[in-house]
Amino acid sequence: MLARAKFYLFVFLSLLVAHSYAQAPAILLAQIYHDDIQVQDYLVSEKLDGMRALWDGQQLTSRQGHPIHAPAWFTQAFPATPLDGELWLGRGQFETLLSTVRQTRPNDAAWRQVAYYVFELPDAKGDFSQRAQQIIQIVKQARSPYLKSLPQFRVKDRQALKRTLAQIVAKRGEGLMLHRADAPYLTGRSQVLLKLKPQLDAEAKVIAHVPGKGKYQGKMGALLVETPTGIQFKLGTGFSDAERAHPPPIGCQVTYTYRDVTNTGKPKFASFLRIRPSE
Repeated sequence: MLARAKFYLFVFLSLLVAHSYAQAPAILLAQIYHDDIQVQDYLVSEKLDGMRALWDGQQLTSRQGHPIHAPAWFTQAFPATPLDGELWLGRGQFETLLSTVRQTRPNDAAWRQVAYYVFELPDAKGDFSQRAQQIIQIVKQARSPYLKSLPQFRVKDRQALKRTLAQIVAKRGEGLMLHRADAPYLTGRSQVLLKLKPQLDAEAKVIAHVPGKGKYQGKMGALLVETPTGIQFKLGTGFSDAERAHPPPIGCQVTYTYRDVTNTGKPKFASFLRIRPSE
């Protein structure tokens, strides 16, 4: 009996570890926009405040490789072609979207408000301008109200780009994405994809809770976080009273906004935005 119990424990732990270390798919990640580029070389799209999702022809998965439990009817008309895109509910609706997507038992009524906006074709041939046209045709052929192509457009110059950004932000949009029109399909963090926002953002790992003082006595005063490059700093603004009472757990990833970095690489005017979804 003891040997059998040990065997089942081993199987359970193996499955748990396998789930925890789901293989994250290779995807293209953006660099920060900089003014020394020729904007005419790029196709521009709105930066959606949604959840990145990959479609392999049968299943939606997150950027970490975890399955997304969408209703069967949501993806029923999706093509067999692999797609890369964003699940989106609308501007300023990220928290509601996340609540919908993270449910293992999908809520049909909530999912009917969601759409999957496609902006890339993994491993497809041709440059990005050609792939963008292919996406339009794929979406048209699918005839699904839940599958959409993310509009891509060109701007004349840097001034037109900044005006477009201002218009998007005024409508509660997050920013813009610029993808080199002549780029082949690539993965990893690359200069062929740039993000332009009124504020920059990045992610860091929570490594400690710093106790609060004064009006925050007995609550969290700041998070001690560490960036992927090993830089540590305190993140002390942007929290609600509820978040200070129940702070993001140690070990989780958080997203923060900032304006610039110091000579040592630390972000200036860093402010907590949200916990990064783990699935």
